[in-house]
Amino acid sequence: DFKDVDVVTLYLLPDVNLRLKPILQKGLKPGARIVSHDFDMGDWKPEQELDVSGRKIYVWTIPNKK
Repeated sequence: DFKDVDVVTLYLLPDVNLRLKPILQKGLKPGARIVSHDFDMGDWKPEQELDVSGRKIYVWTIPNKK
């Protein structure tokens, strides 16, 4: 149950991120953020991609539901 969650942090392998992607997109409220260390989510382009001490950090925000 993600209804009261504002931020989810991930440090998981790419295949796990991809399996979680639809669950997070459906379960998180609009405006919630997902932050992943080192691994992206395939074709879901992050709104921010940062380099922190040589490590990649990816950030997404759940859009408003249509």
